Amino acid sequence: MNFDVAAIRDQFPILKREIDGKPLVYLDNAATTQKPQCVIDALVNYYSTCNSNVHRGAHRLADEATGRFEAARDIVKDFINASKREEVIWTTGTTEGINIVANGLGQLLSTGDEVITTGMEHHANLVTWQQACKASGAILRTVPVTDEGELDQVAYESMLNERTRFVALTQVSNALGTVNPVKAMTAKAKAVGARVLVDGAQGAAHGWANVQDIGCDFYVFSGHKLYGPMGIGILWGRESVLENWPVWRTGGEMIASVTLQDATWNVLPYRFEAGTPNVADAIALGEAIRWFTSLDQDAVMAHEKALLDHATALAEQFEGLTIVGTAKNKIGVLSFILDHGHPADIGFLLDRQGIAVRTGDHCAQPLMARFNVPGTARASFALYNTLEEVDALFVALKKVRTMLA
Repeated sequence: MNFDVAAIRDQFPILKREIDGKPLVYLDNAATTQKPQCVIDALVNYYSTCNSNVHRGAHRLADEATGRFEAARDIVKDFINASKREEVIWTTGTTEGINIVANGLGQLLSTGDEVITTGMEHHANLVTWQQACKASGAILRTVPVTDEGELDQVAYESMLNERTRFVALTQVSNALGTVNPVKAMTAKAKAVGARVLVDGAQGAAHGWANVQDIGCDFYVFSGHKLYGPMGIGILWGRESVLENWPVWRTGGEMIASVTLQDATWNVLPYRFEAGTPNVADAIALGEAIRWFTSLDQDAVMAHEKALLDHATALAEQFEGLTIVGTAKNKIGVLSFILDHGHPADIGFLLDRQGIAVRTGDHCAQPLMARFNVPGTARASFALYNTLEEVDALFVALKKVRTMLA
């Protein structure tokens, strides 16, 4: 394995920042990752050299912009192992991708149909299905979460039946770091004839976006959690499903023909891409994926595991600290509470020492209620973090606990 974390860090300009005279220790990667210089350069280059709307222009700039835009789609197609580029749909992010699917599902469900999601979902993968079920008269069921922060697989299997039409589940919990067995859960759902959507917002950044291996019908993720820009994301859907899925947004680009009384829809993927697309960020996401996949993935995973193992060992020895979420299979997320102090106070005092973490309910209020906590402090690690930064977190937490006692 070949992984030089110092060389990686040199590619991220923001990591050279200081906060109140202290080196920035950025541990909020589950919320958004920082961007390497090549991604920033891709944005600047597009706006500097070929800024233009795509697909319909009759001039050189439009041709160049279209070429780069569609080349980025091909990069995504290869990254997620999609069968066809037409299955790759640009969105503003994971949330919009889920909403596109949920809006269509709401038109397909009937009274008495059942939709299954889980008790550890981000609100984006819960509230959407609540609304789809309310609109259609379908029943929403949720897989419970164990004390360790894992999905109860026995309960899940008992929920599946001939009325199950759809299953939506997260690949990785943003709040706990739990890695769910989405391939096995998808297979069980497909056995009863259900469609499956996997929320890959946290999984894609770890190279786990192989849609053919998972076997799902839809997969969604955001660029900004994969070292790319904000405001861009991907909805992948199986061609045979997308061809007959109801559209949500209408307007330019997604139509084939329009009269004053009616319209017909464009071919895939454009029938789901209404309006002017986010060309620059799509190109930059392609560059982020190119950069990410150029790394030794085994070495990256080993490095991130070492960060989590070290953080977990220090947390288990830390007086007054309780880890929330102790699943056997986790990514680099350490969610915790202290016996003294609200998570918001912990985050504020860590920030004064240059350490950035996330605090609150992490858009997972039902999950926080399951563990009977108002929220947690969450340190989340990425490939550019170091063991020394993990040590710095716990040195800072000792000061925090003293101040809050």
